[in-house]
Formats: sequence, structure tokens, C-alpha cells
Amino acid sequence: MNPDIEQFKKTLKRGKADYVPVCELGVHPIMKERLLGRPIHSLKDDVDFWHQAGYDYIKLQPIADFNPGKLFLQDAENIKLKEDGTVTRNWATEGKGFISNWESFEKYRFPRNEDFDYSRFEQVRALLPEGMGVIGQYGDIFTMVWEMMGFEQFSFALYDNQDLVSALFDKIGNLVLSMFNYFAESDAVDVMWYSDDIAYSSGLMMSPAILRQYFFPWLKKIGDLSKKTNKPLIYHTDGLLYSVIEDIIDAGVDALHPIEPKAMNLAEIKQRFGDRLCLIGHVDVDLLSRGTREEVRQKVKENIEVAAYNGGYCVGSGNSIPEYVIYDNYITMLDAAKEFGR
Repeated sequence: MNPDIEQFKKTLKRGKADYVPVCELGVHPIMKERLLGRPIHSLKDDVDFWHQAGYDYIKLQPIADFNPGKLFLQDAENIKLKEDGTVTRNWATEGKGFISNWESFEKYRFPRNEDFDYSRFEQVRALLPEGMGVIGQYGDIFTMVWEMMGFEQFSFALYDNQDLVSALFDKIGNLVLSMFNYFAESDAVDVMWYSDDIAYSSGLMMSPAILRQYFFPWLKKIGDLSKKTNKPLIYHTDGLLYSVIEDIIDAGVDALHPIEPKAMNLAEIKQRFGDRLCLIGHVDVDLLSRGTREEVRQKVKENIEVAAYNGGYCVGSGNSIPEYVIYDNYITMLDAAKEFGR
């Protein structure tokens, strides 16, 4: 299938396109290289992967480093790929982070807007096949704040140091918002994607009131940019979201990803919110990792039947495509989207 970013955008705006698109937030380099048949060394290689896999877009991020002045940060990188191809994982700090008071906040050297590198956005248009578009993606205002403070320290500060919490949200929020200002103004960007987990599969990470005070105003600023420039906005968060879906819609989000299967029912979300939200994903990563090809195929078929009958649905995983997913299951998901999505 030839890429068609306009069909993808039509779907994100809850229209019925000529086919059901496929959509992922991320695909691990090991999986990319296996599909492509060669290493991913360049932007052209990455474009070729997204094209050959059947996506209507390539997703790009600015090159950014939010940890240049880390004081005693541990586990800064969540996933590391060793030279022998094995993967190690580190985990976010649960207790005390590296910004715990005004002194550490003032000492920390944050990046500046001008430190962000957008060169790949400036180069990509010359490399795209006809019809293929670009998603500009970044996120994690909420996540970076609590990770910088440590989750426990952040939770305490919500009650005994709210000014520090607000200052950190303002600092990180304005930096990330500058990226979406670039996406909004750039002729290279067709769609904007903000990612920031606010929930577990069992419930929200914070109360709706806390999220409405500190997080949703930033999401709405991004949503306002989306509306102003008529560039669809996708929002990614895992977890159980029923209590804040109206907040997500009110912020100007067009499409919600990934409708985590352990947390929410796709048919129910479609029935309740499908006239205001495009839905993306809902093929469980566990199924892709341990299921059979036929089980994956049937799940894609089911998702399309319950969510794509009038448009407004994209096939994809329930999170992303890590290196431990069974490769043939990933390919089966892509093939089934073509089979049942016409």
C-alpha cells in the first residue's frame, strides 16, 4: 500500500478513510532492522522502515537532553542496548530524586529552547516517498517532574511544597511547549503527538484534581496549538482513564493511544467517546509476545469490527513494539490490518 498521510489525518479526525491505518508510538531498533533487512544508521534508513512496514508517516522527535545538570541522577536511561544485542533495563527513582528543594532546583542546569536540535525535521521532507507524512512527537511534562523529584518526594511536595512543584511544572512545561510551537509552525510536520503516562492499569497515578491543577492545563496549551494550525493531536497514556477522558477531550486531543487492553474495553470506549476521539491500538503487547499468529490476527479483526466501522480507529499495539515481541506476530498484526482494514 502506498502511504497517504491525508487518509491518516482523516482517520485521526474521526473520518472514515479508504483503509484502516496502522499506528505505533515506537518500534524497537532490533525489530526495525529485522523488517528492513539492514541496520538503521541514518534518517533515510528510518524513513525506509516506516514506509516498508506500511505506516503513513515517520515519527520524529527533536534531539533533546533534559539531564545536562544532573546532581545525583540514577537510572537516567530506561533501556540500554549492549553491543552484543542484549538489553538491560533501569527503573525510575521511586524515593528521592535529584530536585527535592529550592536549592537543588536553582542548582540544576536545565536545557534552553535553543538547545533542542530539529535538524532531522529540516532534512526529512527530501527523503519521504510520495504521500508519506511526518509526526512530531515529544512529551513527559508530568513524568519528568515526578522523576526529577522522585515519586515519593513529589507526592509529599504536592502538599508541603506546592510552589516548588508549580515551578518545576512551569520550567519543564514551557520547554516541551516550545517543541510543539515548532511542530505547529513547521511545514515539515503534519501531525503532533504528545506522550505522558498518567495512569496505571488499575487507576490514575494521581487524583483527577491534581492532574487538573498541574497537568491538563499544559495538555490544553498543546491542544490549542493543534486547533490553531489544524494539525491533529494524538495523546498517549497507558492505563485506566475513564474518570479523565472528558478532560482529555476538552484539552483538544483528537486521538487517544493505546487504549490499554488490561485497563479499558475498546468497544465501550468507542461507544461512549468515538464521536469525539479517534482510538489507536489495543492489541495487547503480551499477546504479541506470547500469543499465536492466529490469535493476533483475530484480535486485529475484532478491533476493526468494533472500532473502525465508521472510521476513527487505527490498528496498533497496546503500548509499543519492544524487542521481546515475537517478530512474526508483529508482522501478522500489520498484515491483518491490511486484510481486514480495506
